[in-house]
Order: sequence, then structure tokens, then C-alpha cells
Amino acid sequence: MELLEYAIIGGILYGIYFSLIGIGLNLIFGVMRIINLAHGQFIVLGGYAAWVVSRHFGFNPLWGVPLTIVAAVIIGYPLYYAVVPRLQRSQDPEMLSFILFFGIGQMLEALTLLGFGADQRSLPSEALGSGNIGVFGQAFPDSWWWAAGFSIAAIVALWLYFTRTRLGYATRAIMANRDEALATGISVNKVSALAFVAGLALAGIAGVFLPYLLGSVSPDQGSELTTTSFAIVIIGSLGNPLGTVIGGLVFGLGTMLMQTYYSSWSNLVPYVLLLVIVLIRPTGLLGKAVRSV
Repeated sequence: MELLEYAIIGGILYGIYFSLIGIGLNLIFGVMRIINLAHGQFIVLGGYAAWVVSRHFGFNPLWGVPLTIVAAVIIGYPLYYAVVPRLQRSQDPEMLSFILFFGIGQMLEALTLLGFGADQRSLPSEALGSGNIGVFGQAFPDSWWWAAGFSIAAIVALWLYFTRTRLGYATRAIMANRDEALATGISVNKVSALAFVAGLALAGIAGVFLPYLLGSVSPDQGSELTTTSFAIVIIGSLGNPLGTVIGGLVFGLGTMLMQTYYSSWSNLVPYVLLLVIVLIRPTGLLGKAVRSV
């Protein structure tokens, strides 16, 4: 019974963090209908940002959060205007985005390998607290709670943006119907560029906590993180940020239960969940709700 309690509570913490891992990918798809296959590489860059501020400047790794936001602005806007409008003028932007962002992801991975080497990098465990926090008799590292707290804050900030700001209303209008939003006078390009930058920033913030949740960060983690993010997005519902939260929780609980009882099979969790959801409910767990909106 204790093992089950540990797996459930740990799975919720893990799942909240993986909701943040996937939500940037879903935001970009929901607004622009393009698949950012470089998403995992941007998460990895967030991990290296935390490592650089900690190792080379002696700051707390949490300073990597504002650094990744600034980096997302500097990288995201030029990348958006150089790539996305051209993709959307093409006949098949989704397929072209697969190819283009796969190439960008490979370039980022090669540059990361060139800049930091192939070694795995970890962060000092005491930077986010060296103790444990217990709930219902089950204790988890302080860093897990930090990761869950930042993830919840980021998701709530995104929800407030969608529901309390004019730009958020415009973003939702574009997600519902891009052509109608354009016809009503919404600056689709401006709103899409902001969503693109926000998606990269969310990936970078998630990356700051990557060395704590997965033990280390290395250049070759990007592709696997993209696959996991894609599975989480599909489980919840492609194009629905709320669905990503549900997908992250399903993934977290599934992974922790497998790690607790059948650890050698835990790496199969995202692929099995993806297969099951696609076969049983191709639109994702919240797919029907999206259409009704």
C-alpha cells in the first residue's frame, strides 16, 4: 500500500512537471498548426542555461528561468519571422514543419554538443534544498516540489493570459479558426509570433528543472524529450493546452507506477499510452470538448 501511495503522489508531481514539458509544443501547434520537432532540443538548452549560471557564475540554477525567457525572445522572434510565415504560405505547412523543425533540432543538438561536449551535466542538489518534503507519509526531494511549483505557476500564467487579456482572447480566436480571426482584423502574425516565443520560453523553463527530474542533461536527450512531449500532447488533445495538463498527469502516473512495480518497462510508457489513445480515442482525452468549443 505504501508503494502505491508513493507511486501516485510521485506520479502527480512528475506529471505536473511533464505538463510543462509538453504545453509549449501544444501551444505552438494550436496557434500555428505546425509541429515543432526541435521542442526537445529547446528543453535541453534550458537545462544548459541553468547549468551555466550555476557552474560558471555561481548563481542559483533558478536564475536560469529568466535567462531562458530572455533567450526565447532573442531566438524566437527572428526564427518565427524567418520560418513560420513561409511555412504557412505553403500548400502543406504541417508536413513541411516536420521536415524543417527536424533539421533545426538536429542543428541545435550538434551546436550543443560542440559547445558543451557529450558529457552529462548535473546540478548541485542542495541548490533547491537538500531535504525532503513529505505528504501522507511519503517524502520527495525538495527539487521535485520546486519543479511542480514552477510548472503550476507557468500553467496558471498561461491560463490567465488566455482568459484575462485581449491578446489571449485573440490567441484563442486564432486557435478556433485562423481565417475567421484574420477576417475580423486580428493581427494573426503578431499574435502567432508571441505564441511561438511563449512556447519556446515554456520549453526553456521546463529545461531548467530537467537535471533534477532526470538526473542530468546532455545533448542527446532532445529527440526523446520531443517524443515524450508529443505523446503527452496526443494523450490530452492536440491543440488544447488544458489537454496537455491531463496528458502530463496520465503520463506521470503511468511512469511512476511502472517504475515502482516494473522499472525495466517504464521507458515504454509514453509509447504504449500513445498507441492506446490513438486506437481508442484518436482525438485525445479532451478532443470532443475542443470541437464543442
